Amino acid sequence: MNTAPANTTDIHSYSTAWKLVFGAWLIASSATLGALFFGEVMALPPCLLCWYQRIFMFPLALILPFGLAPFDAKIVRYALPLAICGWLVAVFHQALVAGLVPKAMEPCARGVPCSKTVITLLDFITIPLLSIAAFSAIIALLVLAHFRSTR
Repeated sequence: MNTAPANTTDIHSYSTAWKLVFGAWLIASSATLGALFFGEVMALPPCLLCWYQRIFMFPLALILPFGLAPFDAKIVRYALPLAICGWLVAVFHQALVAGLVPKAMEPCARGVPCSKTVITLLDFITIPLLSIAAFSAIIALLVLAHFRSTR
């Protein structure tokens, strides 16, 4: 099946969708490198919820490039569920850090507590907040790419 665009309007839509998926890949790659930097270089041990966020982010850095050369609009259907699940874990983690979730619901029974703030940037940016921002941006870019490629 040939998925090549038929006219110049389709070519422009595919070009824009490609750029959006590329942007999502850059964010996923940056987040992956950031998580590895925090864990391996700064020696900050990840908590259980951080591990789950990594489980959803790291594959995005590997999967998204497969949709770029040649551009395949179906990449969104594979990547978007990972990003949404990661976003949900990150939101729960941030709520736990903010004290909005009761301690009884904290999943980290051993090791690093999930409710502990290990590092704070600019006095309010936590690692879960960075994760929320990355997953939110990836979700937005993938949704936009989906609508651009289906025009």
